[in-house]
Amino acid sequence: MNLVQVQLSERSYEVICEYGILATLGERISGLNLGSHCALITDATVAGHYLERVLEILSNSGLNVSQHIVPAGEASKSMQNVELLCREMTQAGHGRKSFVIALGGGVVGDLAGFVASVFYRGVPFVQVPTTIVAQVDSSVGGKTGVNIAEGKNLVGAFHQPKLVLVDPELLDTLPSREYKEGYAEVIKHAAIRDSAMFDDLEQLDPDKNTPPADLIARNIAIKARVVEEDEQELSGTRALLNFGHTIGHGIEASVPYGQFLHGEAISLGTKAAVYLSQKHAGLSTSDGDRIISLLEQFSLPLTLSDDIKTETILEKLTRDKKFESGAIKFVLLDKLGSAFVSSDITVDDLVEAIESLRK
Repeated sequence: MNLVQVQLSERSYEVICEYGILATLGERISGLNLGSHCALITDATVAGHYLERVLEILSNSGLNVSQHIVPAGEASKSMQNVELLCREMTQAGHGRKSFVIALGGGVVGDLAGFVASVFYRGVPFVQVPTTIVAQVDSSVGGKTGVNIAEGKNLVGAFHQPKLVLVDPELLDTLPSREYKEGYAEVIKHAAIRDSAMFDDLEQLDPDKNTPPADLIARNIAIKARVVEEDEQELSGTRALLNFGHTIGHGIEASVPYGQFLHGEAISLGTKAAVYLSQKHAGLSTSDGDRIISLLEQFSLPLTLSDDIKTETILEKLTRDKKFESGAIKFVLLDKLGSAFVSSDITVDDLVEAIESLRK
């Protein structure tokens, strides 16, 4: 069993990663003394695969569970769904002594975590992530939130989970595209903090949804250490996790929902960040090529369509939280495993990097 401790004083918690660990969910929750009433929030796709199984596991541990199912997809991260879920939970009899379980990918985790942060001014929650993105990244660190028309994740709260239970077996039912897109975040972790991970990733078969549990745990540990250093993004360390995300989020927000999965947009943003790192931070051609080759290995997009206008990407990008008083904070690499936040990237640099994706 792979155990990662997230050390945040009174907000500390465990992330447990192992094949088949889902079967222990009920007993592990019971050991946390969160209460006996919980709201299980999931989406329609995940519910079709795992809802009945999870309900049985929880009920066998004596937990009283209400189930709340939202449509699958990014559109569910809305204030309307926050209100709907809070009303459903109230109608189901939940109060300040209840807790929330998030069963799903990043969308469900962000949404359910935000609901937990505001319901009765905050109740505990547990993460059970079911995608690569959620298992290696979004389920750890306490960032919760929803989207508004002006941008992604602009409304949210820091609300740490009480437990994260990561069962790689839950990845078996992911379609190939949804499985592979998650590796954009894995490649990001390797690029900013663990150059040796490239050797392991290059040996993986991208067509098998069975990553080693210790590889997932290794990514979780990277995320955990960064969060411990800078839980609420005050020192700048946590900003390193935004490598590839500045332009990536701009691209993701510039197209109709579903045209790009999150990891696919981040792949394009990563290629752009490699371009700027080579130009402004001395990243070697060989290191840059290695990152691009891994993105290609997992069938992630590397070319931007001319239909997606640079002006639109810039407009979306400048609304991103990574802009401070109009200043661009851009994460660059000087070598594999070594990232830093630069204030030297200009709008002209961003335009050049976006245009480089069209080649």
